[in-house]
Amino acid sequence: MNTDLKDKLSKKVQTERTVADMPETGLATLDSEYVALKPNALEIISENLKNRPLSRQSIDMIKSPGGGSVVFTVPSIAGDEIQKELVGVILDYTTPRAYWDSSDPVEGTPPTCYSLDSVVSHDGKPCNRCVHNEFGSKDGDSLAKACKEFTELYLLRPGNVMPVVVRVPASSKLLFDKYLTRLVSSTIPLCGVVTKITLEKATSKGGKPYAKYNFEAVATLSIEETSNLRAFSRKVMESLSSAEELQEVS
Repeated sequence: MNTDLKDKLSKKVQTERTVADMPETGLATLDSEYVALKPNALEIISENLKNRPLSRQSIDMIKSPGGGSVVFTVPSIAGDEIQKELVGVILDYTTPRAYWDSSDPVEGTPPTCYSLDSVVSHDGKPCNRCVHNEFGSKDGDSLAKACKEFTELYLLRPGNVMPVVVRVPASSKLLFDKYLTRLVSSTIPLCGVVTKITLEKATSKGGKPYAKYNFEAVATLSIEETSNLRAFSRKVMESLSSAEELQEVS
């Protein structure tokens, strides 16, 4: 994000505006390519699902690439596509975590223990008191935790009526939190901007390469568009089946 853009995003808004209002940022205004803003978007979802609950497993997921790769593998109706960046509106996000007894679980294996919010486990135990949440609790790694942490973003891309889940690893959680804080400082709702997500190659303290996530606001929505997307987001997130939320996260 260039200096001018940062300055404009950080300006204080007029006192008569509310947090739900969009301040003047100088960013480009969103166009109509977001089909979820159309009146029949929720009707399309309902018609295709035949009023069944929308499960997390039915939503495409974009996982963090391994080995320090700086490209995303994005599912599509034509097969997986390789993309250097993801652009869209983040409707919502969750902060789950999960623990497996095995150090290398088979993909799709349900976790031994999980939490939907990284605060309380599925069986009601506080995560901050768990031995698997301590640094160094992962076998063979003096820095990592045995319980894997994620931030999962529900990203609505142009031309799509359903979001994809973008999984941000613990190594980039603070970067997303800083992005959120900057938006809060400018009283801009998360679903009120178009966010661009890119990857940057980095190296851990242990010398292992990994992909660092970068977040940038590239356009804003109008107050009306933000309000409509907030309502759309609420309907989509309410329809997700929380009982299935973390059954396959490896």
